[in-house]
Amino acid sequence: ALRFQRRFLAARPLRSLPWPELEQSLRTAPDSALLADILHKTILHPLCVKYPPSAKYRRGFLTELIKKLESTAAEPLDELYEALADVLKEAEESTHCYKNYLLPSGDCVSLCESTALISGGTTGLLTWEAALHLAQWALQNPSLFRGRTILELGSGVGFTGIAICKSCQPRTFIFSDCHPRVLSQLGQNLQLNGLSAEPDGTWSPQTESQGQEGEGQSCQTPKVIVAELDWGSVTEKQLLALRADVVIAADVVYDPEIIVVLIGMLQKLSSSRADRKAPEVFIASTIRNPATYQLFQAELDKAGIRWQVIPAHSSCNFLCDVQPDVTILQLFV
Repeated sequence: ALRFQRRFLAARPLRSLPWPELEQSLRTAPDSALLADILHKTILHPLCVKYPPSAKYRRGFLTELIKKLESTAAEPLDELYEALADVLKEAEESTHCYKNYLLPSGDCVSLCESTALISGGTTGLLTWEAALHLAQWALQNPSLFRGRTILELGSGVGFTGIAICKSCQPRTFIFSDCHPRVLSQLGQNLQLNGLSAEPDGTWSPQTESQGQEGEGQSCQTPKVIVAELDWGSVTEKQLLALRADVVIAADVVYDPEIIVVLIGMLQKLSSSRADRKAPEVFIASTIRNPATYQLFQAELDKAGIRWQVIPAHSSCNFLCDVQPDVTILQLFV
């Protein structure tokens, strides 16, 4: 039931849920108590009640559970039919739904996302696979983030950053994006997870330097900043004011034009460091189009930015899904 729980709450594709194992168990011992347990750990779980996945997703899930029940000699389970009736009574599909990711620490990241792939002219309103893998990798390497200032490029709805804030104790986490709708959704998700962003204006070098006393200060609740950051127009001085020790990004390498602007910004980052050590840079990408990914590597070479592939961890501990083709590159700016 726990394997169903993790995937269901995160609204992973229904086909990736462990249905074959469930069928096997029901064939061996037709028992509606097992289905009742799954129902309570998914649809009736307090997180699902408070932040539900889309109605369409919940309908599909319940229909599948009922099919499994009816294909065995198990006792009928009224609760299951009642739950489906409740979902069917819901109003029209909303444009937003929730996903709840259970972290290894027992904490949870709840996100409000768009149900459409492209919404408001942006793909930034939902969580992409590379963000999940980057978070997973960060959780396996917390010392890289502990007590440091992290800048995330293209934060989207905020999954990676929120997971890092909850599990890796950074000193300051700067979420950034350039699309107003994405930034507003990101702000809502931060609140949903009990994180509050500093008011605007944390961007001037003066305010930044005040917050530097006591290296390990308030690591439990990191200082959170949301910045509107346009890679093309950001200046070296602005980047220097952020004082980032680590720069991360997920799924930002998907379009040749964006690659050129991104590399331009990475070059500004490397020349803006004055007497500071260059930030460590990690970029996670799902390789949908190998040509685009190779172009990114070629452009890095052309710009004189060294890179290496970080081997991905095979144990996918908080999603237990099929591994998509995600690679994390470390860049030396």
